[in-house]
Amino acid sequence: MPSYPTPSHARSGPRRRSLLTGAAGAAGAVLLSGCSDSDSTDADERPSAAARLRAQAAKDSGELLGRYDAVLAAHPSLAGRLDPLRAEVKRHEAVFAEGSAPPSPTGSPSASPARKPAVPKDEKDAVRELAQAERELAKQRGSALLDAPAELARLLASVAAAGAAHAYLLTEGDK
Repeated sequence: MPSYPTPSHARSGPRRRSLLTGAAGAAGAVLLSGCSDSDSTDADERPSAAARLRAQAAKDSGELLGRYDAVLAAHPSLAGRLDPLRAEVKRHEAVFAEGSAPPSPTGSPSASPARKPAVPKDEKDAVRELAQAERELAKQRGSALLDAPAELARLLASVAAAGAAHAYLLTEGDK
């Protein structure tokens, strides 16, 4: 029987795996160099934007704390129910104040003194308004975290979740 030569499967030139590996390495190098270039130009802007976002979050928590204080001043009988939630809001304000932007210069709109919020005479209405303020702030923080750096976004998400829980706890007593 005649012997036929077996076809050689060895190809000349690069193999598919080596081409893919090389392409992935080149793409990674381009991405890394692109990141390092953009980081150097955005590095000065990013911390100040994050600091401004933290300062705004601290201010918002401070305003919410003022609402709690106003409700407690008008309705001291709610202290047992509101004090634990108020303490959490105070902690949120302190955490956001760490590393935030310095206060606005005098004369700017945000530097105006905080006015005391009006509190309904009815306890249930006062608590309902407080729950609504918690809900709105939680929603606002949920939106703000989309533009925040990772660590601050996690903090905003956590505090927004706490605010939503506060709103739930405040409205749960109405049922």
